[in-house]
Amino acid sequence: MAITWKHLFLKKVTIQYPDERFPLPENARNRLKLDMSHCNGCTSCAIICPVKCIKIETIRAVPDDPHKDYYWDGKERKMWLARYEIDFAKCCFCGLCAEVCPTDAINHTVEYEYSVYHRENLLYKFQTLTPAEVEEKRKLLDEFRMKESRIAEAKASEQKDKEKRTDNGTI
Repeated sequence: MAITWKHLFLKKVTIQYPDERFPLPENARNRLKLDMSHCNGCTSCAIICPVKCIKIETIRAVPDDPHKDYYWDGKERKMWLARYEIDFAKCCFCGLCAEVCPTDAINHTVEYEYSVYHRENLLYKFQTLTPAEVEEKRKLLDEFRMKESRIAEAKASEQKDKEKRTDNGTI
């Protein structure tokens, strides 16, 4: 009975979990947080991911885009993110994606509670463009490429004509 009475008045070591939580260290590698305004679409995080849980699809920004956008630091956007998805069911929280990100767009947080009933709900989509805007950006890029190819063809034919005149001795 003496042992029971001794432990009855000691400080409790258990916590009431949902209401109380142990503090996690600042460098804990839990859920990923993505700041889309910082992401430049370099795809280095998707390339280095050992389990390939990050899927990125980019569209090159064209100079004559009517909806120009700028990064958080004021530089003009070079790439549009058509798709940025992270499958947390596959993620091993290794931290490689956060280390290679040149703009610190992706970081680990201390949040660790995000259980779901269905695995499909662990696929997080970080899109800023709507599907209609993605199609518009693709159309603008196709038109820009067609215009560039026409200019390149015109320069090539002009160069051929110049060479032909030089060979004939007319210049």
